[in-house]
Amino acid sequence: MNMNIETLLAEVERDVVRWRRHLHAYPELSFQETNTAEYIAGELATFGPLTITRPTPNSVVAELQGAAPGPCYALRADIDALPIQEVSDEAFCSTRPGVMHACGHDAHSAMLLGAASVLCRLQAQIKGSVRFIFQHAEEVPPGGAQQLVELGVLDGVEMIFGLHVMPNFPTGEVAIKQGVFSASSDNFDIVLQGKGGHGSMPHLCIDPVTIGAEVVTALQQIVARKLDPLNAPVLTVATFQAGDSYNVIPDSARLAGTLRTHSRDVRARVPKLMEQTLAGVCQAHGAEYKLEWTKGYTIGNNHPDACGIARDVIAAVVGTQALREMGSAMFGSEDFSSYQEKVPGCFLFIGSGNETIGATYSVHNPRFKLDEAALQIGVKLHVGFIRHLLMQ
Repeated sequence: MNMNIETLLAEVERDVVRWRRHLHAYPELSFQETNTAEYIAGELATFGPLTITRPTPNSVVAELQGAAPGPCYALRADIDALPIQEVSDEAFCSTRPGVMHACGHDAHSAMLLGAASVLCRLQAQIKGSVRFIFQHAEEVPPGGAQQLVELGVLDGVEMIFGLHVMPNFPTGEVAIKQGVFSASSDNFDIVLQGKGGHGSMPHLCIDPVTIGAEVVTALQQIVARKLDPLNAPVLTVATFQAGDSYNVIPDSARLAGTLRTHSRDVRARVPKLMEQTLAGVCQAHGAEYKLEWTKGYTIGNNHPDACGIARDVIAAVVGTQALREMGSAMFGSEDFSSYQEKVPGCFLFIGSGNETIGATYSVHNPRFKLDEAALQIGVKLHVGFIRHLLMQ
């Protein structure tokens, strides 16, 4: 990078920390981020040559048109928080009981604000346009990304990039996984209908508790014995609810859980196998069942062209030693995948772990914290993408 850009990056560094700490102190849950969006829009309005729109009351899109015509590239940050009570010694910890930025979305927003600030001051050197997407509701399906895609935020966009802080990697590293990098996430609800009665006379009942126990075990055979282990999904029954008395066999039981997979074929096949399993178990015991699915996020897939650009930018702004090639995809899900179904994109992970300051807890943990030195790396990468693509 030339000295002019380096100077601008240095000048915005304190602002990025300030933005992140403000957002951290005032988190808002998915689909409720109205004040967060207002704050972001207000800061963007001070940068100058941006066209700011509000596709929804809780999201912000800003467009920077360069001095010369050219293609449009998008940069995305998520802005929502989680329903977690923060356990932290940070001076700027959450002021809202039971709500916390435990996944780093405050950092993502601050990094993108920093990039927007720098790039606005480089407008004369840009040949094309940059679309900054501050997206709501990444944490709760159907997710904000799909809603924004449907509202046209990617219209005219050639490619999109996103960043996520990750304390599993030390600060200074940037991780990338070409191809599939995250799993689809679908949730299921099962109701087992039996016949209740007195606990002393189980022979007169159809016990949904024992049937449910058999179902839980049988469902694991789908993963263990009916699918190629190289494409094995994660199938988790996370809820089993039935009855509320010592001596009453309940009429029904409810099971609920999640399916995570890296394969479109497996994603389509598992629900059919679950139907077969439920039908067989319930028929054997004279029970009935109902299975309902709630579709979540699709599989995240980093495009090879976008990954090539990302690797070049990492080398240029952080150094080749910073690049970590991830060997396998994660089973976590990410609604950035909705953008990638529309245009090529790349989603990167920025190391933010630092044992010295206690930044060792993983995301979605009440003790989550991050090394704020990672913020400047994120700003440099965002700016680096645009310099590589629109400022040559």
